[in-house]
Amino acid sequence: MLSLQFIRENPDLVREALDKRNDTAPIDDILELDEERRELLQQVERLRAWRKNISREIGSFMQSEREKASGPVIIELSQLPQDIADRIAEMDKVGDQIKQLDDKRARIEEELNDLLLRVPNIPHPSVPVGKDETDNVVVRSWGQARKFDFKPLPHWDLGPKLDIIDFERGVKLSGTRFYVLKGPGAHLQRALISFMLDLHIREHGYTEMYPPFMVKRECMVGSGNLPKFADNLYHDEEDDFWFVPTAEVPLTNLHRDEILPPATLPLYYVAYTPCFRREKMAAGKDTRGIKRGHQFDKVELYKFVTPESSDEELGKMVNDAEEVCRRLGIPYRVLELCTGDLGFASTKSYDIEMWAPGCGEWLEVSSCSNCWDFQARRANIRFRPKEGARPQFVHTLNGSGLALPRVLIAILENYQQPDGSVIIPEALRPYTGFEVIK
Repeated sequence: MLSLQFIRENPDLVREALDKRNDTAPIDDILELDEERRELLQQVERLRAWRKNISREIGSFMQSEREKASGPVIIELSQLPQDIADRIAEMDKVGDQIKQLDDKRARIEEELNDLLLRVPNIPHPSVPVGKDETDNVVVRSWGQARKFDFKPLPHWDLGPKLDIIDFERGVKLSGTRFYVLKGPGAHLQRALISFMLDLHIREHGYTEMYPPFMVKRECMVGSGNLPKFADNLYHDEEDDFWFVPTAEVPLTNLHRDEILPPATLPLYYVAYTPCFRREKMAAGKDTRGIKRGHQFDKVELYKFVTPESSDEELGKMVNDAEEVCRRLGIPYRVLELCTGDLGFASTKSYDIEMWAPGCGEWLEVSSCSNCWDFQARRANIRFRPKEGARPQFVHTLNGSGLALPRVLIAILENYQQPDGSVIIPEALRPYTGFEVIK
């Protein structure tokens, strides 16, 4: 989240950032509530100062009475001088006033915090300005699209022909946007997950984590999914568990409410999880095949880093994700997202898209983002630059390394043969144990 102080001191900058994002947020309401909250605080402080002074006067009177009596004294309220009795009565009234003002301040702070959680991150100054995904910028590409001497099939035809994707039984089990991977198809999916995890652990320096697939509400708030995206999440109301839409959620919260000691950063984590999304925002899109479903697998990359290193670390993360594409030998391109297509928590993002010749389209298989201290503020994750130094908020980065089943789609469609079989990329053969799906 953005700090309240930042919004208070830079309201025009925040409004301009929202315009660039083609988004809205209740900035005026936040500023009005902040002003009201600060006025209440001042009132409470004045009343407490007044009560403290009166308390001293009463204390001085009682001390004087004890000295006269040469010891402890008990004085009934009715026996007190009128001015002191009036002071005590006033103190009781002021105490009631302070409680009322404190209760009102607490309600305002709760409302203010809720509004702050709905404000998106500020785009990095280098992010190109644009209204939506059509304004994203291709920054590089790799590989040449294969030239087929036959008409390549889309995966929704290839899968059933090879008997490795069962759409009908997926719908029978769970409804639309579900499917069953079968035999070599299920094995290929598992091989991809193991291959990607091993690559990132052994060669890119990430530590593997196996987090829960359901998390507490505060984890969703910390990562930026709640309250804004509640309608797109699966939720168990009885226990208030939330099914993870990505491993980014539990990984963000690994160090929630912690102060990391000096020399701890950077921390690199990688995790496989299934991901659960209601896909309400994608209603009517990509209904054929397995490109978009309510449940999918993903290998997630996550970093906790120092503020001064986060821009460089984003470039490294993108390269780590690209390396998966290169090892699989699939043409891909990297896009820098414009302001209008940035994710809620992101300040700068790059998407990686693989070419799928059967579908005839580029498929997003990764989105790598630098969130600066946006998530760290929500989850209260800080670090000490050195011993005795004041804690600072960490910067967090996340990215897919990569997302399934779109990588599976790209393999099936790029490596299909004239006889309908599919060759397994060399990098995956140690994990599959077979070289072709017939």
